Amino acid sequence: MSYTSTITGGSQAFESIPEVLAKANEEKTGDQLAGIAADSEAERVAAKDALSRLSLEILRESPAVPYEDDEVTRVIQDAVDEAVYDRIKDWTVADLREFLLDDRTREDDIDQIRPGLTSEMIAAAAKVMSNLDLIQATSKMRVTARCNNTIGMDGTLSFRLQPNDPADDVENIRHSIREGLSYGVGDAVIGLNPVEDTAEQTKRLLEVTKEFIEAWEVPTQNCVLSHLTTQLTAVENGAPADLLFQSLAGTEAGNESFGIDVDLLEEAYEFGQDHCTASGPNVMYFETGQGSELSADAHAGIDQVTLEARCYGLAKQYDPFIVNTVVGFIGPEYLYDGKQVIRAGLEDVFMGQLTGLSMGIDACYTNHIQADQNDIENLAVLLTAAGSNYFITVPMGDDTMLNYQSNSYHDAAALWDVFDLRPAPEFETWLEEMGIMEDGRLTANAGDPTRFLEHTDE
Repeated sequence: MSYTSTITGGSQAFESIPEVLAKANEEKTGDQLAGIAADSEAERVAAKDALSRLSLEILRESPAVPYEDDEVTRVIQDAVDEAVYDRIKDWTVADLREFLLDDRTREDDIDQIRPGLTSEMIAAAAKVMSNLDLIQATSKMRVTARCNNTIGMDGTLSFRLQPNDPADDVENIRHSIREGLSYGVGDAVIGLNPVEDTAEQTKRLLEVTKEFIEAWEVPTQNCVLSHLTTQLTAVENGAPADLLFQSLAGTEAGNESFGIDVDLLEEAYEFGQDHCTASGPNVMYFETGQGSELSADAHAGIDQVTLEARCYGLAKQYDPFIVNTVVGFIGPEYLYDGKQVIRAGLEDVFMGQLTGLSMGIDACYTNHIQADQNDIENLAVLLTAAGSNYFITVPMGDDTMLNYQSNSYHDAAALWDVFDLRPAPEFETWLEEMGIMEDGRLTANAGDPTRFLEHTDE
């Protein structure tokens, strides 16, 4: 069966659903590298037209990877609420877009149709939206989650404090935590990428961050982003972890390249409910990013936006506290420049929120793509307007361990000020008690990390 558009003056036929989905994407170098991108803007417009007229039922019946071949597909399909799906299955992709953007559609209306959507439907809607469409639709969706504090509440914007150190030096890590907290960031998580991925090192770093949190009674959660199996061993050995972390892919083969499968994720989820030190109930932390399946040669001929949506469909199964798209980290082979990074960031947060996830972003870039700090700050402004739950922050916007650039600790205050937002409520109360924030604004004490030198952390 072919899918046809005639809006470009001639008939343009597409031979399959994956072809329509891929060619309807905005320009992405990853799709070009995979040989599945539109050859011209005219073909891209024709594909968007053909996609907009497909019914949600056709997309449900044509998953990107067949049900019998892929466990990610099975998780997504089996999670669909059939009663809700029956109510909306005759909608076209254009109908879904119009519903989301309609002035009369509010959060409760979206909540009612969300259980009937598959990841392919959500990706299709993103593909027929402009950047402003994505911002407007995302702004209607608030998704909250609770670990030791509550994230995603209306009027709030949270930040992950990422105190990475290129040598896992404990005192350097403590200094970075002191600095971040002094600027009011860290309510999403104090999350550390370790240099050494061993259970012993993971346990040591979890203990360091937990000791700091307890000494200062910080209402947040800790996490060390080693491999999931490493974290499970560390926690079995007594490590105090509030959140369990893992990177996800949108295909079974992609997850195999990460050394995980659905059975392991299920085991970790159940383990976390019993053994994580957080009050919960949301104790999982996932990271994603467009292009990871292609880099692992596990993309199955599917475009990177659709595969990213499938990551969210998989993540939803485990009721995570946060899901983070690391949008510009992978390199120019997948996202070439600031324009592509900004588009991907808007798509990802929209798709995550429509899936029902507490969605945030590492708005970042590596030095070998055509982007700079202004692009990242532009994306942060756009996604704050859209309602992203949180951003990653690192000292001075420069992560010397992972060798890439992100938002800085300082950016938090600017975004709160421009959009009249505040940290998570429990965290704001603590900042006020510490004299760092008053009436939603940082005080003259902010930015002074020496106040956290009073306790001996050894």
